[in-house]
Order: sequence, then structure tokens, then C-alpha cells
Amino acid sequence: MLTNIIEIVILSLVQGVSEFLPISSSAHLIVVSSLYEFKSNSLLIDVSLHLGSLLAIIFFFRKELADLKNNQRLLSLMIFGSIPLIVIGYTLYKTGLIYILRDIKIIAWTTLIFGIILYIADKCRFDKKISSNLNLKVILYIGLFQTLSLIPGVSRAGITITAARIFRFNRFDSSKISFLLAIPALAGASILSLKDAISQSFEFNYLIFIAIALSFLSSYFTVKFFLEYINKFSLSVFVFYRIVVAIILFIIIYN
Repeated sequence: MLTNIIEIVILSLVQGVSEFLPISSSAHLIVVSSLYEFKSNSLLIDVSLHLGSLLAIIFFFRKELADLKNNQRLLSLMIFGSIPLIVIGYTLYKTGLIYILRDIKIIAWTTLIFGIILYIADKCRFDKKISSNLNLKVILYIGLFQTLSLIPGVSRAGITITAARIFRFNRFDSSKISFLLAIPALAGASILSLKDAISQSFEFNYLIFIAIALSFLSSYFTVKFFLEYINKFSLSVFVFYRIVVAIILFIIIYN
């Protein structure tokens, strides 16, 4: 029992912290679960972790989301920007290719390569804002970039921030675009995982509630921290972290 609780605590913190930072939550969950041979990482736990993050981002942006009825333009952009990920993600899921990509070698290379791309995109000074510069063409391009996050190690937050920076948005608004696109992405991931979980026999227990609660709390405070951090500093620390993680994975894989 204690072992299960410890595993859930670790997985919840990993999910909450890494989901909204440009470091790839899927990669961290796969690597941590594989290296330590966690027994608690079931489909229902996966649903709970994503649900906790989804509830956290909805709660954090509750005022903006409540105001979407008065901002049909932003709502439409969120929907259109999510279409590429939904279509390609569902295709990979139905064909089973999504599981082939869950390989530590792939994770190591994508962590390194897309970390370097993030660094390059973040070096320039841009000042475009969502209110005046985000349009259908730009959000569709960012949405296409977001589909790369289906490959573990790329990072959904990382690639959407990278794309927004390429289109000359400032760091804060690039991060906000990433967070807003996270809502349909997390909702889709939760629905697909729940669909699989329902097809299996499962039992709701205290571990589910712990996973949701801790994922919610860690996700909420990560978003709060990141938006405060990004107003003052660059993304270099996350790039450095990705490089270190990639090197460690290369040592594990090729040693």
C-alpha cells in the first residue's frame, strides 16, 4: 500500500511539473516508470494524471475561459489550432503507431534536438501579442507544430512555445498560447485513455483521488510559477535541463 502511494505521488508530481514546462511530460512519465518499474502506472492512473492537469489549467484560466463567450475569436482560434493534433493523434492512436514512438532512444534524441531548436527560437526578441497578432493562419501553423508533441520527448509545451516564438510572439504570450491549446489536448488525451480504461475491468480507489489531487496542485503551481518566471528570464534553463537529461539517457542506452 505504501509503495503504491509513493509511486502515485512521484507520478503525479512528474506529470504536474513537466506537463506545462517545455521538457515533455510523456517522456518523463515513460522514463521514470520504466527505470523504476512502477506497478501503479495503469490506464486509469494515466487518466487521473491528465485529468488533474486539465482541471488545473481550466481553474487557472477560469476568468479567460468564462469570458470566451464574449471573445468568440479566441475560442475559434483555440478550436482550429487543436484540429491538427486531434486528427493526427487519433490516427496514430487507432493504428497503434503511438505506442511504437514510446521508445527511450527516440526520447533521448527528441529531448536533445527539440531542446536546441527551442533555444534558437527563444534567442530573438519578439513582441507580438495574442490580442492583436494571433490569427487563423498562425494558429493553424502552431497547431501543426503541436502534432510533433505526439512523439515523446518533443514536449507539447516546448514545441508550441517554439512555434509561437518563431512567429514572433513574446515569451509570455507564447506561453499563454501553449497553455490555452493544452486544454483541448489534455481533454483529448483523457478521453482516449478513459475509453481504453472503461474497456478493462477497473476499480475506483483512493489512489485515483490522490493522483487527481496531486496532479492538480502540482500543475496549478507550475503554471503560476512559469508565467511569473517567463516575464523575467529566458528559457535557457529548460534547454540546459533537456541537454542534461538527453546525455543521461544516452549513457543509459549506449553504455
